[in-house]
Amino acid sequence: MAAARKRKQIEPTAEDLSNVEFETSEEVDVAPLRKQFSVQKQIEPTAEDLSNVEFETSEEVDVAPTFDAMGLREDLVRGIYAYGFEKPSAIQQRAIKQIINGRDVIAQAQSGTGKTATFSISVLQGLNTTIRETQALILSPTRELAGQIQKVILALGDYMNVQCHACVGGTNVGEDIRKLDYGQHVVSGTPGRVFDMIRRRNLRTRSIKMLVMDEADEMLNKGFKEQIYDIYRYLPPGAQVVLLSATLPHEILEMTSKFMTNPIRILVKRLVFRIYCNDFLLY
Repeated sequence: MAAARKRKQIEPTAEDLSNVEFETSEEVDVAPLRKQFSVQKQIEPTAEDLSNVEFETSEEVDVAPTFDAMGLREDLVRGIYAYGFEKPSAIQQRAIKQIINGRDVIAQAQSGTGKTATFSISVLQGLNTTIRETQALILSPTRELAGQIQKVILALGDYMNVQCHACVGGTNVGEDIRKLDYGQHVVSGTPGRVFDMIRRRNLRTRSIKMLVMDEADEMLNKGFKEQIYDIYRYLPPGAQVVLLSATLPHEILEMTSKFMTNPIRILVKRLVFRIYCNDFLLY
């Protein structure tokens, strides 16, 4: 009769690799097997511990350990804490002050590093809410992302009476026209619809001080290159440019050379678990 299968699942710890469920036909001693494993342990970043985030900058930058140390407007700081943030992430500590001081910034960062809040806070800090003119334009590759960014802007700017509209394809053009004619401090949108609204003169660019391009590599992959260039031509001279991208292929670097003035580059990597056995990646 075959031996009964024994199933054992252990709570994961930082040491024993038991975040993997396993089965054996009988009890085995795993201690000798551990010697065969070459383990690279890198832990997901938390708000409290930034030591597990790898970063590089093209020049020395001041590190702001708290949101209060960034010199942000009081109503914005209230919105940041109300949103649930307690401590800035690595990219927020290094990039926000550079952006609000007027520098063009290239941030090479993946999702989950706090990049959306980085440029959202920077955009909000620079707004003059007493005039209902579009002062910041945020481009992203998908309707979903543009909508998410709009929600973050409105939430962080909850105490600022901010107007922000998501201007994306696949929605009612008449609603876009109505919202833009009413006046929006920030427009978050996809390049195709944004350029359409600029050509129709419903999205007026005369007061735009900052252009943010989020997931720029994905926008190029989706064929938005020409629309991005066309949009940029309508912006006032000297508009600040902030570009965020997981990768920096040649087309992105070409774009930065044409759009940006002496940009500072910030690279932030999330650290992950990697487990190798006999040179094969297991996880």
